[in-house]
Amino acid sequence: MKLDQIETFVVGNPPPRHGGRYFIFVKLVTRCGTVGYGEIYNATFGPHLVAEMARDVFQRQFEGEDPHHIERLWHKTYGAGYTQRPDVSVMGVLSGLEMACWDIIGKAAGKPVYELLGGRVHERLRSYTYLYPNDGDVYPDPDTPNVYNDPDIAAAAAIKAVEQGFTAVKFDPAGPYTIYDGHQPSLRDLDRSEGFCRTIREAVGDRADLLFGTHGQFTVSGAKRMARRLEAYDLLWFEEPIPPEKPEDMAEVARYTSIPVATGERLCTKYEFSRVLDTRAASILQMNLGRVGGLLEAKKIAAMAECHSAQVAPHLYCGPLVALANIQLATCSPNFLVLESIRTFDGIYSDLLTTPIRWENGYVLPSCEPGLGHDLDEDVARAHPYEGNELHLGLQEDPARPL
Repeated sequence: MKLDQIETFVVGNPPPRHGGRYFIFVKLVTRCGTVGYGEIYNATFGPHLVAEMARDVFQRQFEGEDPHHIERLWHKTYGAGYTQRPDVSVMGVLSGLEMACWDIIGKAAGKPVYELLGGRVHERLRSYTYLYPNDGDVYPDPDTPNVYNDPDIAAAAAIKAVEQGFTAVKFDPAGPYTIYDGHQPSLRDLDRSEGFCRTIREAVGDRADLLFGTHGQFTVSGAKRMARRLEAYDLLWFEEPIPPEKPEDMAEVARYTSIPVATGERLCTKYEFSRVLDTRAASILQMNLGRVGGLLEAKKIAAMAECHSAQVAPHLYCGPLVALANIQLATCSPNFLVLESIRTFDGIYSDLLTTPIRWENGYVLPSCEPGLGHDLDEDVARAHPYEGNELHLGLQEDPARPL
């Protein structure tokens, strides 16, 4: 079996754009006609350039190779150009291509990928959702009361999620994050954050865990101040309390607070996660399977985490193929905690797959079909092309912050 062709898809995510502006998919085809799909999570370059990068990497490192040789293909790409270091853009591209290879491997074997990475551990996977607005764009007018700045609206959204079956919800009321983080939280940020936790906890009681996100906004001392205000509400995690560059500093926050620290969406490769584990910066790892370096790399990280009494909670702020890879990893990982979903994987997340992800009463039910368990619906993907050149995500560039 040899890899022969690649096709890329840059798919626009229609409003309300939960999960980002667009998704970047790859399709690999072997000489014998077996097809595999993957997804790249790369926010550092325009999507069409990233698609071209995928074609370039495929032609240099993957074309003509046996897709079963994951380690060889991984190290060829990781070491290309005399690099051999965690490079978030290269790893995003490699993740998508590696994911597609596993889809091919599973289809050739007639097995889901999780059966080839240790076998099924979990029959169903607990999932959580962000508290999204009911209508409109994911980023509503900040001057208008909405789910991101009004605790009562957020509490109503949390109740709705719990009534759907979710037993965990995530929110981030800590204020805008910028290219100049970390910073000290303002008194307004502290009051708003505590108000969110208090109001949502009162609304849902013990029916749901609360997951507090920050997007790496704070200094070490600022994160401590925030954690002290939130501990009374028994949060499941305090997500990425400081920027990701120095896990030694995040470890200081983790030692200070009783709230478990979670991190990892901006990290890639076992080498970066090894530093997190060695310093005990976090006890919950949130690798994104479209960025971290692929399925096998994520499985290695999950195994490393077991040795440090840490758990994995795969991150998702991209499209449905990364969601499929997350499901495969979670299903075969003994230390799986909870899976991020975009609501219930409805809308475009369902439309882009030939069969939708099964989400029932707060849990994802892993597919028993071979490979990733679902195929990309290419007709739907082609019907929603993204023509722009914006980045997938962005940061506020104005550092001014009110007291």
